[in-house]
Amino acid sequence: MKKVNKILILFITTLVLFVATICIGRVRIPLDIVAKCLYKGIFNGNVEVPYDTYVIIMSIRLPRACLAVLVGSSLAIAGAAFQALFHNPLVSSGILGISSGAGFGAALSIVLFSGTIFTPVFAFTFGVLAVALSYFVGRVYKNTTAITLVLGGTVISNIFSALLQLVKYTADPYNELPAITFWLMGSLSSTVSKDIILYSIPMVVGTIGLCLLGWNLNVLSMGDKEAKSLGINVTLNKILVIVFATMTTAGAVCVSGSVGWVGLVIPHISRMIIGTDNRVLMPTTILLGSSFLLIVDTICRTLTGAELPLGIITSLFGGPFFIYLLKKTKGANWQ
Repeated sequence: MKKVNKILILFITTLVLFVATICIGRVRIPLDIVAKCLYKGIFNGNVEVPYDTYVIIMSIRLPRACLAVLVGSSLAIAGAAFQALFHNPLVSSGILGISSGAGFGAALSIVLFSGTIFTPVFAFTFGVLAVALSYFVGRVYKNTTAITLVLGGTVISNIFSALLQLVKYTADPYNELPAITFWLMGSLSSTVSKDIILYSIPMVVGTIGLCLLGWNLNVLSMGDKEAKSLGINVTLNKILVIVFATMTTAGAVCVSGSVGWVGLVIPHISRMIIGTDNRVLMPTTILLGSSFLLIVDTICRTLTGAELPLGIITSLFGGPFFIYLLKKTKGANWQ
């Protein structure tokens, strides 16, 4: 019951932050007006609201808040799944080259098509391609172990990073290079409703899949021999975890750019709150990731006159906080 109460508190906190981020911005909107706009827009309610305020909420802030929830939860749960699968507390959601592959795909699209709607498509495609290549490199010895997968991901990540540098070197320094740099820093500023509808599919499917694999992740974290002795198909479950985690991460990165530290820090905070049982850790990580990115996105929108990239704030928070976690836990209960 204590764990259920903690999850319930986190859910209420996330809901409050979701509503708060809609109210806060350049134009402060009272809660009652927000409620009326949501009632009119979602339920087609017959209420009178200012047109400008209605457009701000329904066309800008609500889609952006929804995308922040999706991206934050996706990156966080993918990081938790990879950490459990690879038995490594330093693993994040981009361990298999997803972020570097998506970054290269986005940069290539910006150079070839001047940053059109193809950018998310290229980012998603090359992110998935990077993971597929990492998996095949990891099977060089015909045995997919955790260490070979990590090494394969490191190799592919470095290759795509080199290709990204090549694209940046050849890009137009006045238009294309700034666009590539800003995308790599991460942002939700270009959010539109169709992005949420289209790219939420891989994020939602991957998240649900990882939640359903919570017990299997508990067994896999014990080691391959123990998992086989309990009747678990180790290879199949590893592939499923990688596929679902890749879907969530690639779907998030292709619309938000590279947002670091979410998939590394949030799972550790979740373990401190709820423990290491992945059946309850996954929902907790979803809620914490959502809350974290809602807060960060609100700070990015309101802190200065020009909007700050997400990656700057998450890195400024993640680095010092990770040092605090290391000092507090001394590395205990990280797996």
